[in-house]
Amino acid sequence: MAPKWRELADKLAEQIRRGEYTPGQQLPHIRTLVEAGEGSKATVHAAYKALEAEGLVTSSRGHGTVVRQQVPLKRLGIARYDKSKWRDGDEVAFIADRVASGRGYRRNEQTQTVSRVVASPEVAAAHGLPEGAEVYARARLVKEGDQPTHTLTSYYRPEHVEGTRLVDPTPGPAGRGGGFRVLYDAGYEIDHMRERLFARTATPDEVKQLQLPPGEPVVELHRTTYTADGTVVEFAIGVHAASRFAWEYDFKVPDSAQDREGQQ
Repeated sequence: MAPKWRELADKLAEQIRRGEYTPGQQLPHIRTLVEAGEGSKATVHAAYKALEAEGLVTSSRGHGTVVRQQVPLKRLGIARYDKSKWRDGDEVAFIADRVASGRGYRRNEQTQTVSRVVASPEVAAAHGLPEGAEVYARARLVKEGDQPTHTLTSYYRPEHVEGTRLVDPTPGPAGRGGGFRVLYDAGYEIDHMRERLFARTATPDEVKQLQLPPGEPVVELHRTTYTADGTVVEFAIGVHAASRFAWEYDFKVPDSAQDREGQQ
């Protein structure tokens, strides 16, 4: 016979799967279930911990136990940077992901802080700057509703962004079209990028900031953005909750042999 906490966890899991508790909805407080005769405080607590381990809910101080979004966001690859989205419209990258996923958004779901800092060795190397050089760091926390999805910090050379909206700490994207539009208007049209992705264990600060369940890894993104002449105009580091994104890339398959033949 299964222990009482397991029976309760299975019952709640089935209610979640049937949609009786929807993504983002808070489960009843432990005291409420105790008073409803579902078991002792220890029993309900153990059931909630089991649901968390199974990836059905997240628990955090101040937010209670909340049903997780089971369908991850599409994190678009090349398509999210389409110039027509930000140059001619107002779909900055995180909004492009929401639109592609059929999910709603609010512009203020991106908050930010801006500061002038000494570049780390990695940031300095990406920009080709000497050790000890200063850069602007534009750090954003992006949420879907109340749930954080990822952080993204972009680093810029001061001479590229001084006096622009990119150094304005007002919450939300940096005006219509976001940061890439600001660079475009300043004469730095982005031309190509390099992205590097890897998974790792989350730090304690990331667990707290992204409200991660126990054991969930993060996916770290390093993005280097260039103009046509090879000038680096942005180096960005993103940290994404692994379960909240499905990474999607759509591209033409290269044929280097055919390309060489065409050049002869």
